[in-house]
Amino acid sequence: MSLTVQLAKHLRDVHFGGNWTSSNLKDNLANVTWQQATTQVHSLNTIATLVYHVNYYISAVLKVFQGAPLDASDKYSFDLPPIQSEKDWNNLRDKAFADAETFTLLIEKLPEHKLWENFADEKYGSYYRNIQGIIEHTHYHLGQIALVKKILLQEHQNKD
Repeated sequence: MSLTVQLAKHLRDVHFGGNWTSSNLKDNLANVTWQQATTQVHSLNTIATLVYHVNYYISAVLKVFQGAPLDASDKYSFDLPPIQSEKDWNNLRDKAFADAETFTLLIEKLPEHKLWENFADEKYGSYYRNIQGIIEHTHYHLGQIALVKKILLQEHQNKD
């Protein structure tokens, strides 16, 4: 298996299942309502904000893979548009999953030698660094999502 195919597999697995941890975004978000997704726990980011944040970087890098210039800034990565209905929440999840799948397909097709070339600009490092960083970033925030969800469910049980 080539390195690009392996990287794509890791990204796909953290989104859709099959990774070493047996935890993935799709399963963790499957039964989260829009109200839960937008409920803030303590001073933590909401589940919806974390999903948006993870997808913000995937979407930005995906556009570069599709030939567009890199047009993203960390300062906007938490600027979640309002989620005011189940439809809004479903649209956010659907976009995150669709972008992830499209991105994995492009990673699979990437010639392996391209992994070591500069991504968009030398200051961003190599394609490999950016792909691997997105995988690590997704795992990191998946853990946060799982914890926020667990807290929300426990608080709901305590009210009953």
